[in-house]
Amino acid sequence: MSAQDRLEIGAQSGVAASAADVVDIGETQRLAARRRERLMSIASPVGLLLAWEIAARLGVIDVRFFPAPTSIIAELIRLAQSGELIENVLISLQRITLGFLLGGIPAVVIGIVMGISRPVRALVDPLIVATFPIPKSAILPFILLIFGLGEMSKVVMVAIGVFFPVAINSTAGVLQISQIYLDVGKSFKASRWDTFRTIALPGALPFVMTGIKLGAGLALILIAVAEMVGAKSGIGYMIWSAWETFSVAKMYVGLFVIALIGFAVSFLLREVERWVIRWKPDV
Repeated sequence: MSAQDRLEIGAQSGVAASAADVVDIGETQRLAARRRERLMSIASPVGLLLAWEIAARLGVIDVRFFPAPTSIIAELIRLAQSGELIENVLISLQRITLGFLLGGIPAVVIGIVMGISRPVRALVDPLIVATFPIPKSAILPFILLIFGLGEMSKVVMVAIGVFFPVAINSTAGVLQISQIYLDVGKSFKASRWDTFRTIALPGALPFVMTGIKLGAGLALILIAVAEMVGAKSGIGYMIWSAWETFSVAKMYVGLFVIALIGFAVSFLLREVERWVIRWKPDV
């Protein structure tokens, strides 16, 4: 091997090492930025609660309607120790889970089929466009009339709220897939199921996850509304019964718990999205 060859190999090795260092530095910076974002997401609600506590202590706000966070936390601990809070939370989570499965799975299938098939989209899309703007709380009396005051009415209420954002986003996810991928599938004579499984579903996943996250927020809103009418358990029932007895701190406990569940579900779905859609860059 000549001296020129040795110099070229050494230069190439140095370039490869430099590129690896750049990749390592970039990954370290992304991890540090992610940690900072997580700390900021925790700091903002903590700062709000601190300002609320100070305002209550100084008498800036009326504690009859805005009790100090410390008194709300004390009420939360009391309800948790008595078992009332945990029981109501578990019942609400069970209803949300069942409603999510009942509304979310058909929504993904229908949304992706609408994106693949123009005739199906022409048939179903007007129905979704017409019914989506109807306030979901406005159809609660109709749901109670059909399903009664039992568990099914609450589950159906959640399912209806979850269905629309998931279906609409699933369709949008398929429509944004480049036509060349669908043409390749046709060239290889891919069946409808293969097109659904290997092209449409993976390509639409980022939009599907967006719809699921929107549906999770709507599910929490609608389960609270449904449980305030004709229910004897759940977070919504706990808030409504506290209002009837003017237990303001207990009402805030219910609101705080809904906010905490929403935060936890959002964090969980974000982690699931990073794991499932590994090709999607972190924002």
